[in-house]
Amino acid sequence: MKPAVQRARNKIYYRILHVPLWIWAFWILPGHLTADLYAHGPDRRHWIWLAIITIICAWRGFVGRLPGVEPRPYITHYGENKPNLWYRMVCYTTAWIDLLVPFTLNLAGLLINAAMGRWIISALYVKLYYLLAALVVMATLLDWTPRARRSTRNEGCEKAWFYVAVWTVVPTQIAGWIMWRASHQLGLAGAKLDHARLLAFLIVAASFLALGLLGKLPRTQRYYLPEPAVPEEPLPAEI
Repeated sequence: MKPAVQRARNKIYYRILHVPLWIWAFWILPGHLTADLYAHGPDRRHWIWLAIITIICAWRGFVGRLPGVEPRPYITHYGENKPNLWYRMVCYTTAWIDLLVPFTLNLAGLLINAAMGRWIISALYVKLYYLLAALVVMATLLDWTPRARRSTRNEGCEKAWFYVAVWTVVPTQIAGWIMWRASHQLGLAGAKLDHARLLAFLIVAASFLALGLLGKLPRTQRYYLPEPAVPEEPLPAEI
């Protein structure tokens, strides 16, 4: 028997709480705007983009066409060979960009700064952000991106890998921000501060990644199902 998703319908509060998550995901998607946001604070461009994204996400949420905002889960049993819906593919590709690209650029910037004493994260966002984002999009087009593949057949493990990434990236980014904000209170400066930031980043990332790989964090338990003996015919996609 295929493991079942544990609810027949999504609760109202669950659906509502997912809308601001997707607003945030799309709001921080433009790398140059996000880099300016963290470096200088919001300006007119950020508020205009936020208004556009809020209107679109509110509309898509109202009609139940955002992941987690549907009246009932699209995937009811892990292992079902159902065609993935286009909006799920778009949203999860966006989420993977938000998770992987800033994390990679921040890690690269911290490594370069610790080794060479040069703070070039802003330049990395300008030069590499959209290149790395394009690689994630390419992975989706090649049917490699977990939860954004054309079939939901392996959702039981792809969902877990997605949350392993969430649990690894989000606390690590927060830890990096805390180290930046608390540097003066800790009496750190120069090379000591650079190495402390990098060390905190690596320790938090490694700790949460290890816990995620062990399945000790919420939603990181992986369900691997055997391949069917006879290839399954995918069902027609819903509109």
